[in-house]
Amino acid sequence: MRPFETAWGEGGTRLNCIGASNLRRTLAEFLGLALVLAVLVVVFSLTTRHFFTATTFRTVANQIPAAVIVAVGMTFVLIIAGIDLSVGSVLGLSGSMLGTLMARHGWPIAPAVAACLGTGVVCGLVNGLVSTRWRIPSFIVTLGMLEAARGGAYLVSDSRTQYIGAPIEGLANASIAGLSVPFMLAVATVIVGQVVLSRTVAGRHAIAVGANEEGARLSGISVMPLKVAVFAACGMLAALAALIDTSRLASADPNAGSGFELQAIAAVVIGGTSLMGGRGSVVNTFFGVLIIAVLGAGLAQLGVQEPTKKLITGCVIVIAVILDAYRHRLHRTSPRTAQP
Repeated sequence: MRPFETAWGEGGTRLNCIGASNLRRTLAEFLGLALVLAVLVVVFSLTTRHFFTATTFRTVANQIPAAVIVAVGMTFVLIIAGIDLSVGSVLGLSGSMLGTLMARHGWPIAPAVAACLGTGVVCGLVNGLVSTRWRIPSFIVTLGMLEAARGGAYLVSDSRTQYIGAPIEGLANASIAGLSVPFMLAVATVIVGQVVLSRTVAGRHAIAVGANEEGARLSGISVMPLKVAVFAACGMLAALAALIDTSRLASADPNAGSGFELQAIAAVVIGGTSLMGGRGSVVNTFFGVLIIAVLGAGLAQLGVQEPTKKLITGCVIVIAVILDAYRHRLHRTSPRTAQP
């Protein structure tokens, strides 16, 4: 009998209990994040004159698409108990590739975009293959890719910003009901990511690998291909974020994406995804990005200086990590999750 079958008992009774418990926990986290977001909106609306306006909300919505897309990829990486510190540099390299091919070599937009996305996929594949083939912690592998991809961005672009102009900026300028097409694309990415995570075999396998990799392997799950695919998808999403960032600026900057990995990890952790793996929600990650964005916008309208904003945001992240540690301990000691 397979390990997971012995763990969950006869007749599916224990599995149903675990599923119901996970559903209640996910719903509680979702409602908690929604409450935090609502509290922030109320507080800033009462303490500033112009926060509670359509202009502010539209601005926030149109500023977060790249962060949302990168955070979706990071969610899956953390769920399989990995981490990707290279997403910001991969974003910079992919954008530089796009800008150089279009501005310097005159490539049409379609093949240039394909090369941009392909660059992200290749970087992700390298991260996944090296970390799984040689069993090197993904922290170390992606730290190396962080430096390599940033160096590649400088080499590809000759350390100069590549101005593209009209061929690319139309994507950022297009809007529906005041919301940009990139924001719509970010929302679509969240929906697809949540469906994959919660409604597909691959998503359930990712959660199983993050919760107990050896148990997942003994249960017949192909762990290595799954982990490589997750890192490749994360790289592709970083490249998609590069496309959005490049369209917004109408140019490709080799320094683009600096610090994005920290923003993505912060949003994912605030959204309740476990740093230990095996638990997470793409929708909650979206709320994590919104919380950080609303916090930044509200503090800016209050006139808070950038160093203070970073200090406050850092404290919020630390609190989220502490809460994640407590959730992990409660989950391990809960009678419902204890194995017989």
